[in-house]
Amino acid sequence: MPTKSSNLKKAVRAARRGTGDTTLSDVARLAGVSAITVSRALKTPSIVAPATLTRIQDAVTRTGYVPNLIAGGLASNRSGLIAALVPTIAGSVFLDTVQALTDAFDEAGCQLMLGQSGYTGFREDALINAIVGRRPDGIVLTGIMHSPEGRRRLLASGIPVVETWDLTPTPIDMLVGFSHEKVGMEVADYLYAKGYRNPAIVTADDYRAGLRRSGFEQRMRALGVTDPPVRVVPAPTTLRHGREGLSGLLASAGTVDVVFCSSDVLAHGVITEAHARGLKVPGNLAVMGFGDLAFAPFIHPALTTVHIDGVAIGRQAARFIIDRIEGRDIGERIRDIGFSIISRESV
Repeated sequence: MPTKSSNLKKAVRAARRGTGDTTLSDVARLAGVSAITVSRALKTPSIVAPATLTRIQDAVTRTGYVPNLIAGGLASNRSGLIAALVPTIAGSVFLDTVQALTDAFDEAGCQLMLGQSGYTGFREDALINAIVGRRPDGIVLTGIMHSPEGRRRLLASGIPVVETWDLTPTPIDMLVGFSHEKVGMEVADYLYAKGYRNPAIVTADDYRAGLRRSGFEQRMRALGVTDPPVRVVPAPTTLRHGREGLSGLLASAGTVDVVFCSSDVLAHGVITEAHARGLKVPGNLAVMGFGDLAFAPFIHPALTTVHIDGVAIGRQAARFIIDRIEGRDIGERIRDIGFSIISRESV
């Protein structure tokens, strides 16, 4: 006579045959209840008897069953999913924004899906195509530079879209960010006021870093300072890139009294290389970063940098999408959160 254990094993094997998709009925058979009871247990477990709920939970665990949320969302036209794209998670500059998005959407009963788009744009197009086809409730993008095809696809989708970490008067839908050109300009004013007249730049090759470089060079020219020597490194940047960047500058440039870096990671590398060469920072060479990462106050010397409120970006982006989903007025659809220069010991 078959034992209860053998019956359970047969049910699990049966659930794994065929297409490989475990169904609600498979879970119900394994738990010895109706499919309706399983559905109730998954949606509102408090209304199911504890012993029955335990059997259903055990069956779910054994079969690996995952509810079909897409089918369940068809009636409400909601998926409960939000997609966010960042260039990389290798560096930490975007992590505060990602965490703020995760927390805000979790409070609203949504889940965040994260994709890494890279810095070239090619991967972003593929991700946008995959995301739009799955009809999330909202999409959060990093930056405003998208291919014409990607922009058309997003506009045609009707999905709420928030672009972040940049500014433009013509966003796809909604926008939370700041002006990278203005960052470069204000850093130039800050360093000039400190007495520096021989600046140099170590910068990543991505679009937003290029805007900061352009603003810096433009303002320095207006102040009567000739274009600074520049070392361009690939994004995402590393400490090694910073060390190599300073080495290249010292080998090819004339007098340099301050280096403006497109990231705190690069600035850390520049300071490390300066120390290795016996240069005092800021005595022989001042160093300025961007991002105000967690380590910036704790390296030696503490890093002067530009602070961006990544948490505020994430919270506002989430609020935009949640308000749009719930039919509330979002108000002004472009929000400039600004930035601040943090003065420490490296300048």
